[in-house]
Amino acid sequence: MTDSMDRVREVFTQKSTRVNTNKGDEYYNLLFEKSKNRLKALREETPLKNIDMLDIIESEGINRRDFMKWVSATTATLMLPPMFAPLVAEATELMNRVPVIWLELQDCAGNSEALLRSSAPTVDDLLFDVLSLEFHEALQAAAGHDADKQLEEAVEHFKGKYLLFVEGSIPMAMNGQYGTIGAMGETFHEHLMRISKDAAAIVAVGTCATFGGVPAAAPNPTGAVGVMDLVKGKPIVNIPACPANPANMVGVILHYVLTGQIPELDSLLRPKFAFGYRIHDNCERRAHFDAGEFVEEWGDEGAKNNWCLYKVGCKGPMTFNNCSIIRYNDGINWPIGVGRGCIGCSEPDFWDKYAYERPMATARIKAPTGGVEKTVDEFGLGLLTATAVGIGVHAVASIIAGKKSNEGEEK
Repeated sequence: MTDSMDRVREVFTQKSTRVNTNKGDEYYNLLFEKSKNRLKALREETPLKNIDMLDIIESEGINRRDFMKWVSATTATLMLPPMFAPLVAEATELMNRVPVIWLELQDCAGNSEALLRSSAPTVDDLLFDVLSLEFHEALQAAAGHDADKQLEEAVEHFKGKYLLFVEGSIPMAMNGQYGTIGAMGETFHEHLMRISKDAAAIVAVGTCATFGGVPAAAPNPTGAVGVMDLVKGKPIVNIPACPANPANMVGVILHYVLTGQIPELDSLLRPKFAFGYRIHDNCERRAHFDAGEFVEEWGDEGAKNNWCLYKVGCKGPMTFNNCSIIRYNDGINWPIGVGRGCIGCSEPDFWDKYAYERPMATARIKAPTGGVEKTVDEFGLGLLTATAVGIGVHAVASIIAGKKSNEGEEK
């Protein structure tokens, strides 16, 4: 019994998953000066698109005040102190100086759709109108040999300067013949390696491009893998989720425009500003988890009262993402908000490990040692080493605490 109580005490006293966002005045002062010089240099370059960000914002009915609110929120999201807000605002105006090439490989185009299907465009959505998108198969008019020519010209003209966005996994079985592209029948693998060679940095968008996603689910007949499994020696940023949130894509681009470098990453190459926190920590139903109040089956009283979804399969305690904060569908809602548990879509192998309606405590998959209170880096490395104690310990402890509380009230 003593061992059990010690274990419960250890689980509840683990360090918080909060990322340390304060790196000290010296660091930020140096970064501030570097960013000022970076923006000054970009302003002297010729715009790749003759579009004014502020004109676009005003045409969509977003006033200057609302724009500055967005700037303040984005500055905080990027883990920068308030003094960077004017620079972030300036960086949005200069996004038309950075060329972007977008490849679609083995995917459903869900990430592209996430950008296009906004009924009421936010500032994040509008920034993609300013971007110099030099190539995107789904959006461009060119096809066949004309499309190939457009891509080749973009790569040659912006050699070493373009950001390469990759959507979709890469099939490697049968010498890559499960996926070919272009008039020449180039395999996805050949296509990716050739275009990534001259990129300044690579942004893998969506869980398919980052970790293989659904195409890589067992038995993975096409041998699907993610970008980081193939491309080496290049800065790579992973923005997983199914689909990735446009706000996180914008955040990575803004950080690059502002500083000339990719943001700080976790052990899985995800930007910490977006994936540095567990969904469990920012979930509106967290209090019910701690109180031992769970939905036991769909449609019961717990479900009607928005209790915790852990026991019907929610994987929020082992998933790192900010969708509980920035949300989807014009920032209105997210899966747990509509009564469906998280399936861990921003984690590696999520379809095989997490996408089922059972709690982790009764599954074969175990969370890393230390219960649920782990930092993103510790969790990522823990998954790779496959260590030990289920999240159920915390859930059981919460249930016991909830029952004792109820018994006390009855007495």
